[in-house]
Amino acid sequence: MAGHSHWAGIKHKKGRQDKERAKIFSKLSREITVAAKLGAKDPDSNPRLRAAIQVAKQSNMPKDNILRAINKSEMNVNQNYQNLRYEGFGPFNSAFIIETLTDNKNRSASKIRTILEKNDGRLGVTGSTSHLFFSCGVIHVTKEKFSEEEMLNLAINAGAKDCVSNQKYHEIISKKEDFYKVKSEIEKKIDSLIYSGVEWRPHEYLDMSKEQSEKIIKILEILDEDDDVQNTFINCNINI
Repeated sequence: MAGHSHWAGIKHKKGRQDKERAKIFSKLSREITVAAKLGAKDPDSNPRLRAAIQVAKQSNMPKDNILRAINKSEMNVNQNYQNLRYEGFGPFNSAFIIETLTDNKNRSASKIRTILEKNDGRLGVTGSTSHLFFSCGVIHVTKEKFSEEEMLNLAINAGAKDCVSNQKYHEIISKKEDFYKVKSEIEKKIDSLIYSGVEWRPHEYLDMSKEQSEKIIKILEILDEDDDVQNTFINCNINI
């Protein structure tokens, strides 16, 4: 589940989406369980749970799986998960931000360090790459019902920072701390969203050749295989 806006599209093009469905569902289930454990079981009063369920639905996760994940929060009460962020470097001056949801931070750090080192990279300390990124809320809305001007006005009135449109969708950007508020306002006007989440976006992108891109993609794929890794963000324009 690496940085959605770019890497998810690449995975789809490479035909990995169906193959990785079980892995994706497992990670989504973990997030739903933790969200329900830390807050209310009712998504209407638990923004984190509501967001997790929406992501699960966007990934076509069956309703029964979602309910099982919520109910699982009442089991294994002594098992505690933490959201931890790791920062590192890859080949060609690439920078990584790796978000995990783990019950063993030593295991997670060791595995991520090994993955990076085996692929011409290294694990950094906190702050070593995050200054190259900014954290923001991202919402994607279909272009079918709203013009660019209408969507921009709706986004600004909801408290968003910006709204840009491409051939496929409108993209609304908000401050990280305003994400749930903006999303809630947008949902009052729009029945369903294509995607929503909090992302790390680079201040500047590094352009990669096809050969370089394949090496970066290999690292992203290996990180995706790790059960603890929830999201990976990079500062690269991948060329495939």
